Amino acid sequence: MSAILEKTENFVVALLSNELDNNYLYHNLRHTQRVVKSTKELLNSCALSDSENEAILLAAWLHDTGYTQETDNHERKSCQIAKTFLEKEGYNAKMIDQVLACIMATVRYAEPKSIHEEILRDADASHFAQKSYLETADLLREELKLLGIADYSHKEWLNANIKMFRTEHRFYTDYAKENWQAGKDKNLRRLVKDKKSEKEIAKKEALKAKYKSESPDRGIQTLFRVTLKNHITLSDIADTKANILLSVNAIIISLALSNLIPKLDNPSNEYLIYPTVIFVVFSIISMILAVLATRPNVTSGQFSKEDVKQKKVNLLFFGNFHKMKLDEYEWAINELVKDKDYIYSSLTKDLYFLGLVLDRKYKLLRWTYTIFMIGMIVSVIAFAFSFKMYGPERMMALL
Repeated sequence: MSAILEKTENFVVALLSNELDNNYLYHNLRHTQRVVKSTKELLNSCALSDSENEAILLAAWLHDTGYTQETDNHERKSCQIAKTFLEKEGYNAKMIDQVLACIMATVRYAEPKSIHEEILRDADASHFAQKSYLETADLLREELKLLGIADYSHKEWLNANIKMFRTEHRFYTDYAKENWQAGKDKNLRRLVKDKKSEKEIAKKEALKAKYKSESPDRGIQTLFRVTLKNHITLSDIADTKANILLSVNAIIISLALSNLIPKLDNPSNEYLIYPTVIFVVFSIISMILAVLATRPNVTSGQFSKEDVKQKKVNLLFFGNFHKMKLDEYEWAINELVKDKDYIYSSLTKDLYFLGLVLDRKYKLLRWTYTIFMIGMIVSVIAFAFSFKMYGPERMMALL
């Protein structure tokens, strides 16, 4: 490396590290180093003199130093910084002009006029062909936003990049065309694919939003779903409690019939008749009430078209349609789903009548458990009283 190149590298590294705004996420030292690396790759494919190679490399190092002063017209600022630095280092005036010409060739819409300018312009755009292009482009997008220059949406940024690839940018050197164009084309296909994916996502989101606006509100759905589930759970609990009482009382009556009642034929056991009757009667009453609590009530199972049109029938309860024909019920359901208010009304009726059923079940269960408890207490007292009052007399009589 020549002395001037070494000094220039040290100068640029210090300048961009210390004086460049941190918002420059793309146009920073890393970008300059990449351009220098790409410039060296291009120079290796060209038969230029050492002085020409040196001038192009100097331009590569200095081409973005103007960002330390301003964003607009940064190329001209870069030329001023480069000229001041190179003149201070005693660099050849003619070669300085060549360096400045190369820097100005990096202006966005400029057309290079020499091989030197073509090399630097291709090197400055070499990231178009790299695998990391999408990540690098995102850094540029974020940089533009942070600097207040432009705030692109993802869709707008994709369109801008695709337009850049297709209509604005092209490689100039033979080496870039042969070795970098394929990578650029691949990145273009990735951009187009992302754009298609963006369209598909936008379409799905639009359909989702449309469906959401046309369907019942999520909160209302959750309200009905949770409440109906709670009602059904309470109904299952009531049935379980009734079944427990039915089983217990069935066991009690079975034991009474098999062990206690046959002994009442014996005159010595007459004092057990009344306690036994009390015991069995209370058990039978408890069983009857438990059966009533779990016994289903089935309605007529029919409705008319007029009932549906006037929204009088709840189509969600099987008891209202179990005798209807399938085609009649399908027609009624189609009418139901067309009307959001009818859906809400049917769900509300479902909740209401389930509530009435639960009220009936739990009232009967309360009476069942109360009677069962009273029956147990009264029966025990009756048996104890009978044993105390008449049990000893019977024993004495037997003796």
